[in-house]
Amino acid sequence: MRAARLEGRGWLNTGGKRLDLDSLKGKVVVLDFWTFCCINCLHVLDELRPLEAKYGDALVIIGVHSPKFEHERDPQALAAAVERYGVEHPVLDDPDLKTWDAYAARAWPTLVVLDPEGYAVSTMAGEGHVEALDRIIGDLVAVHTAKGTLDPEGSPYVAAPPAETALRFPGKAIELPGGDVLVTDSARHRLVRLGPDLTTVKGVIGTGTRGRADGAAPEFNEPQGLVLLPADVAAKAGYDLVVADTVNHLLRGVRLATGETVTVAGTGAQWRMDNGTDAALEVDLSSPWDLAWFEGKVIVAMAGIHQLWYFDPAAGTAGVYAGTTVESLKDGPLDQVWMAQPSGLAADGDRLWIADAETSALRYVEDGEMHTVVGQGLFDFGHLDGPAADALMQHPLGVAVLPDGRVAVADTYNGALRAYDPATGAVSTLASGLAEPSDVLALGARVAVVESAAHRLAVPDLAEAAVAGEHHRVTRKRTKVAPGRLRLDVLFAPAPGQKLDYTFGSPVQVTVSADPPQLLAEGAGRTEDLSRELVLADGIERGVLQVVAQAATCDAEAEHPACHLTRQDWGVPVEIARDGVPTLKLVLRS
Repeated sequence: MRAARLEGRGWLNTGGKRLDLDSLKGKVVVLDFWTFCCINCLHVLDELRPLEAKYGDALVIIGVHSPKFEHERDPQALAAAVERYGVEHPVLDDPDLKTWDAYAARAWPTLVVLDPEGYAVSTMAGEGHVEALDRIIGDLVAVHTAKGTLDPEGSPYVAAPPAETALRFPGKAIELPGGDVLVTDSARHRLVRLGPDLTTVKGVIGTGTRGRADGAAPEFNEPQGLVLLPADVAAKAGYDLVVADTVNHLLRGVRLATGETVTVAGTGAQWRMDNGTDAALEVDLSSPWDLAWFEGKVIVAMAGIHQLWYFDPAAGTAGVYAGTTVESLKDGPLDQVWMAQPSGLAADGDRLWIADAETSALRYVEDGEMHTVVGQGLFDFGHLDGPAADALMQHPLGVAVLPDGRVAVADTYNGALRAYDPATGAVSTLASGLAEPSDVLALGARVAVVESAAHRLAVPDLAEAAVAGEHHRVTRKRTKVAPGRLRLDVLFAPAPGQKLDYTFGSPVQVTVSADPPQLLAEGAGRTEDLSRELVLADGIERGVLQVVAQAATCDAEAEHPACHLTRQDWGVPVEIARDGVPTLKLVLRS
């Protein structure tokens, strides 16, 4: 069908020019509907980079920024995110979701392919579609080259001028023995050692080039969390510090004295499924975002798959510590909990505190269970103090325990430093007007904040107050389903040239759960079929069906066939209605 108009507030990375469909004629165009809070969207940005390099000016990626959180509607915040994540293609600012609605997008991220004549030829939701995109783009380039309708020269992308600051979008920081502070200079792919004044640069680890080289001149890729190992563990391991090398999907070990770096966990491939090993260098990771030493191990906030993992430097092992990969908010035993992009960790004795970003929640682990003290779910957020059960945050990324026992939270999208007092159960605001604080440090009597969008570490003036802000709720269109029995069909067909891979048993797997869990009377759990019958419980009018599906395929004719895993998860808001559909169909795209 004909592509819809590109409407929005303005454009970035075009040198001030407004683009339209006529100006894109002759190009293969991929519209990437994204929002900068979303880890899956950040994964897609990295998946698109090799396609941009491969097809050059014949391909134009257009990022259509479609915000979820209120803060993401701020044009300055969007401009900062475009620089922070190294977006090197035009971006349409669509705060009112006009283009989002015109293309019937329903999930972050969504990708739409337009051919050089201005027709929409493919749509896919979620991440992991790079092979399908490559095939579609390659076919379009070949067809339109033959027709004479492809223009392979010239690009609408105009790079912004480089900025001059000592740090660029710092992520996380830790205090070193002696009082210096080490910070991940994330947008410059390095670690920077600052003096106690938090401004004097005393050393740099890393070349500043995006990469994954080990050794005396290491490379990183948007590093985030840091944790110092206990002295005895460091002596045996041969390194002092572990770094969450986020976009490389790796953990790196660093000797502070020399800067020498070694990869200690991860293969560099993004996690798609459990590969049956706990050997740290053989497991795949997914956007590790923060680290903490807890219960004798490094605990990893695995933001990309909504879990906590552990890494044992002594044993050289790594694996799941908490979570199921379902993106939502549910407490309980660690193997059953749901999280949503955990991004900040702080250990305090027998408790591990967690900033769970996408649920705008403050949570903790104790005695093998997870508990939530602030947070109401994926789509409720705001800036509201008072009793913790009623308090609201907006996409917090950092957490620290203060000397008086309060828990400080970098409430990132509210631009605030918040405090939760376990003794009173109350939440207050300690400082506001901060530029996307991403971490908190307790430095003796001082409380320092990594003020990421201001490119600095700061010690704000603390003036505790109670804020009564707005409660924001993101609403999504609900699917009306009939009461009682509901058939679930996940539709999947292998990509051309591939076949289902039965090497390790059934190649397909579907896991179904619900929020609230009581919504499903029957049908929850994991099966090896793409279709099943669910039974919706009486007395519950609405909820969310969580469906995770995956399918294993391999090349059909190749001498050395490559294996592929297609995986997608859906949170489908449903409303029980007499006129609802009896069958729910979801498409798993290869």
